[in-house]
Amino acid sequence: MKGERAKLSRRNPYYIPAERYYELKHFCRQYYDWKKALNLIDAWHVPPNDISGVLKGNPPSNPTERQALARVYYSGHIDILESCLPEIDPAISPYLLKGVTEGVGYDALRANGCPCCRELYYEYYRHFFWLLSKERG
Repeated sequence: MKGERAKLSRRNPYYIPAERYYELKHFCRQYYDWKKALNLIDAWHVPPNDISGVLKGNPPSNPTERQALARVYYSGHIDILESCLPEIDPAISPYLLKGVTEGVGYDALRANGCPCCRELYYEYYRHFFWLLSKERG
């Protein structure tokens, strides 16, 4: 059928279940939101009461504690994603980061200087998600 992607064989060394892949894909798409939130926290532009969706349960009443917990949350998620990049060829990793965090496809990446062929790019792409799956546990 048109528009459907081939499923990765279970025999592929980077195989992860489709549901896990989609979970990780959506995790990656939040990367720039986390970076923006972290910059706002670091620049003291966000009052600690305005940090929503990060602190579960009863957040500490101390604004400094709330801000520190939010900072740990965002920086932790950024670190998880970025920790997988050193395993990727340094010439390709900036393009891969753009691909996984912004949903930019190979053709657009290639037009903007991605130095490898489609097959190699998607091999790194699968490797990245496999590493991310291990990293997130």
